[in-house]
Amino acid sequence: MKYTITGATGHLGQQIVTALSQSVAASELHLGVHTPSKAAGYQAQGMVVQTIDYQQPASLRALFQDSDVLIYIPSKSHDSYSRVQEFENVLGAVQQANVKHFLVMGFIADQVNNPFALSAFYGYVPRRLAGTNINYTIVRNALYADPLVPYLPELIERHNVIYPVGDAALSFISQEDSAAAFAKVATTPALLQSGKIYTLSQSKAYTMPELAAVLSEVSGQSIGYQPVTLAAFGEMYDQDNEGAMLASMYAGGAMGLLATTSDDYEKIMDHPAQSLIDYLQMNVPKS
Repeated sequence: MKYTITGATGHLGQQIVTALSQSVAASELHLGVHTPSKAAGYQAQGMVVQTIDYQQPASLRALFQDSDVLIYIPSKSHDSYSRVQEFENVLGAVQQANVKHFLVMGFIADQVNNPFALSAFYGYVPRRLAGTNINYTIVRNALYADPLVPYLPELIERHNVIYPVGDAALSFISQEDSAAAFAKVATTPALLQSGKIYTLSQSKAYTMPELAAVLSEVSGQSIGYQPVTLAAFGEMYDQDNEGAMLASMYAGGAMGLLATTSDDYEKIMDHPAQSLIDYLQMNVPKS
């Protein structure tokens, strides 16, 4: 078997490689990376590492050729147009490289009325794939719980969660749980159903007062909820020019469009996803 993963040195990509390596021989893992030096450890384990450029279809075809399962993790870009262009390059390479099954990462913010800057991309992908003869499966993630860990000290200092989502709720999944589900789907023929869309989330979505209560319990500090405006949030977190994109995501959240929950994770893994409080208690450093 040939399992191919793009973005293999990114946060989720690394977790997927780790999860797959528990049940798949290293020689069966083919990793597409942008910076080969970051993948030296994988090469040392016997995995095949190839440099790819999403704007160079030949490099994609070389990596994808005769893959039994190709796991596509989109690159980190801030607008749908760039990602759609990337996806079309990937799709063209998939169609030319005899890929048997295309396993694609999605996100719950894919609704037609979602103002999130990347919603158009996440909505485009399933519609585009539905019009092809490719065997594909999509795995949609809820918000990652992981960024809450490094963000917690700032929230403690502010004494408040500040996400501008009003009374709406947010749903989460850890990257480790997401990766485990990706690996299970990729290696289980009964789960790798063409046209199937899975949604990965914890069992509960949290309103901001509920999230603040969880963070308070985990940290031992009093944290409330005092939202800032969308404009202020975008200005506060505009590192790497991500502010407008992040603000647009929470604009969708304020409409209730980031509150999706599903039992798909439990159906895939035979146990529920780790709860938010359990995840944080395991990962927040003890003072």
